[in-house]
Amino acid sequence: MDMDYSGEVGCLDPELLQLNEVSPLAVKSNPHVAEKLFEQWLSLPETTPLVKSLLNNAKAGVPLNVSGSTNSPKATSGNAIPSMFPAGSAPPLSPRSSSGSPRISKRAGPSVLSSPLRLVNEPAKELIPQFYFQNGRPPPNELKERCLFRSSQFFYGHAEGLQLLEFKPVTKEICKLPSFFSTALFKRIDVNDTGVVTREAFVDYWVHGNMLTKDIATQIFTILKQPDLRYLTHEDFKPILRELLATHPGLEFLQSTPEFQERYAETVIYRIFYYMNRAGNGRLTLRELKRGNLIAAMLHADEEEDINKVLRYFSYEHFYVIYCKFWELDTDHDFLIDKENLIRYGNHALTYRIVDRIFSQVPRKFTSKVEGKMGYEDFVYFILSEEDKSSEPSLEYWFKCIDLDGNGVLTKNEMQFFYEEQLHRMECMAQEPVIFEDILCQIVDMVGPKDDGYFTLRELKGSKLSGSVFNILFNLNKFMAYESRDPFLIRQERENPTLTEWDRFAHREYIRLSMEEDAEDASNGSADVWDESLEAPF
Repeated sequence: MDMDYSGEVGCLDPELLQLNEVSPLAVKSNPHVAEKLFEQWLSLPETTPLVKSLLNNAKAGVPLNVSGSTNSPKATSGNAIPSMFPAGSAPPLSPRSSSGSPRISKRAGPSVLSSPLRLVNEPAKELIPQFYFQNGRPPPNELKERCLFRSSQFFYGHAEGLQLLEFKPVTKEICKLPSFFSTALFKRIDVNDTGVVTREAFVDYWVHGNMLTKDIATQIFTILKQPDLRYLTHEDFKPILRELLATHPGLEFLQSTPEFQERYAETVIYRIFYYMNRAGNGRLTLRELKRGNLIAAMLHADEEEDINKVLRYFSYEHFYVIYCKFWELDTDHDFLIDKENLIRYGNHALTYRIVDRIFSQVPRKFTSKVEGKMGYEDFVYFILSEEDKSSEPSLEYWFKCIDLDGNGVLTKNEMQFFYEEQLHRMECMAQEPVIFEDILCQIVDMVGPKDDGYFTLRELKGSKLSGSVFNILFNLNKFMAYESRDPFLIRQERENPTLTEWDRFAHREYIRLSMEEDAEDASNGSADVWDESLEAPF
């Protein structure tokens, strides 16, 4: 049979050749092989009648079956293209599954019988477990069952639910929260203000609401914050502090003086935001809450009967010192102090220039609504910064004061501006003055800046002596104390390295204030003759 063949071999589909013994990939990658195979196929004796039959069928409109896509045995036997390899001469194929031809499997979906290169193009889908849960990760079954069992124990015999006073064990034992969170948690569950919390309502909030799997910081944040906000405000802390004042044995004596209960709660809140709210915007975020030590202090306050041993935030002695120092300066007792009041702080320790910078509200905007007056909250920030210059909030506070042009670095001229008043005061007190050039060399040695011409906030935070740098510039009493350091005090600091400068100051001042009050009591003889409007409030 003479047949003319024309066309591009590169356009041949190897699958149409139905060469089961030859890999389609090998044919596609070697076009000349396809051409040779096609020529050999045309020379086979069986090819001529098959091609004639296919042509006749095509003319008659009979559907052709040359793609091998049908599974009909009749079509397969009648129209099968003959193999180029004689019977028994082809190499054995690898075992195949009973699902049939790999070509059929290819059209149905990915096949494991394809070549390695085809596996790369059609990778098997990897099942990735869910890692994001909008309302938190559901609790594991074991943890969930344990919580449900404990809930059944505490709610046993209270089918109608637990009242507020009965709910505290649930807060402490099941939720593992400080007991003074009981009221806040109770009201968060009792949204309809029915006065009771049923087991079903508790389980729905704590277990089904996925509170069970959250860390304690997130639990506390969720309980305290307002539902429509993503941060905590001063008001959010007041409910738990009211319960702390009402239930803590170390604060029982304040129950007869509710006005000082309120002042104590305010002071605790101000201290919390001073150390925790590093943005200084009055909005405590979850990130800030997790980074701080407030949660540990809350748990400590819940377990410790002596509130004064809880040095972070909750110590009553610390509140006493802050409030009394403010009361001493506020001579007219209008709960506001001005420049002349503040200049008397610490026995006139501060310079006029630094007090002017404080009242210019550069380090912090005053919350007082009266022009030129500092309120109690502003004073709390000031005294914490003044008495513990080792803390980061304090370093940031005083850095802003010294940075006159606000360019983020302290230059020689800026430091000299503040030190000039210190130098003048030393001369007036007949003390040997120390020239600024010597002071600057000392400061460079203390901080170790990269450039001796200026100091950055990061460099000051990296030095343990940065607090003394600020004392040199504007606090004469502490400057003199640093120059003549008492070995006894140095040894005390080494014996108690966990105590901060604020802890040591508050302890000393509390002893002094309490001794003065005892002496006052002895001189007056009876408290009945006191003029309470003129005396300190303790």
